[in-house]
Amino acid sequence: MKTIKGPALFIAQFIGDELPFNSLENICNWAKNLGFKGLQLPTLDDRFINLKLAAESKTYADELKGKVNDAGLEITELSTHLQGQLVAVHPAYDDLFDSFAPAELHKNPKERQKWAVQQLKYAAKASQNLGLKAHVTFSGALLWPYVYPWPQRPSGLIETGFDELAKRWKPILDVFDENGIDLCYELHAGEDLHDGSSFEMFLERLGNHKRANILYDPSHFILQCLDYLEFIDIYHERIKMMHVKDAEFNPNGKQGVYGGYQNWVDRAGRFRSLGDGQVNFKSIFSKLAQYDYEGWAVLEWECALKHPEDGANEGAEFIKNHIIRVTERAFDDFVQAGGDQNFNNKLLGL
Repeated sequence: MKTIKGPALFIAQFIGDELPFNSLENICNWAKNLGFKGLQLPTLDDRFINLKLAAESKTYADELKGKVNDAGLEITELSTHLQGQLVAVHPAYDDLFDSFAPAELHKNPKERQKWAVQQLKYAAKASQNLGLKAHVTFSGALLWPYVYPWPQRPSGLIETGFDELAKRWKPILDVFDENGIDLCYELHAGEDLHDGSSFEMFLERLGNHKRANILYDPSHFILQCLDYLEFIDIYHERIKMMHVKDAEFNPNGKQGVYGGYQNWVDRAGRFRSLGDGQVNFKSIFSKLAQYDYEGWAVLEWECALKHPEDGANEGAEFIKNHIIRVTERAFDDFVQAGGDQNFNNKLLGL
């Protein structure tokens, strides 16, 4: 068994223009003082990483890694959530997702998609240059407007959508394979890959591509009423990354899973800071230890109520207290009886 690494912090929700969130050095020092050991980096803000340069220059990648190491931290993984979203966009969401791309690509879905694909390929090489093992992204979605089968979906619609999704991602996955990096999809509402069934449909079309893997985040499964513990039993071989994020689901007489178009505070399902929701993290960390998960436990803060700095401060200690330092021996080794085949035969009356 392996001891999970952590605690680490995904800094996407903390980056800003005010100290200490306005530069890599400052946020490293802040995170280190809270007790974090690693940072997961988004890749669209040049103040924190120039993704193209990290892919093309090993010297730059080493310098970037050195800055984080000098603060007593490690880079755990890179993230291309927003770029991955743009690999597959249904036309209904074109205008809304334009903000994820450079301004010169707005109103140009084809060029925006090409840019997103190239960003993913840069991320594969940058991850290799940084000595990383895994990377996280979103799958994007061509089918999300049709997630509920009403009006009745025409025959073949879902199959065609997943065929196209796999076609777009296969060349990207091959680049990740060339660079020795696992590409982990965060299964998330709004993405075509949002649960185990959708992931399996995708994986089948990829011929079970070894680099198509999962970032496990139980908060998204709480909101879907999915058994997030059994999910680990089923997919543990594909779980290469995790976000430690809490959530709660409190259906009532007015709303359930769909949330009645309410804002986050007023939804039946909402994200919470660690320890304030309903996720059974003791069982999650136990299962991941049992299955030899060898990655990082990364805090992702998203809470409808609590201040982010409080969530980060409490979250570092929360993760630290849930990581299981795995045992190197069985608890009853002290009474182990020596023996050989003859002794075993004797015990069995053979």
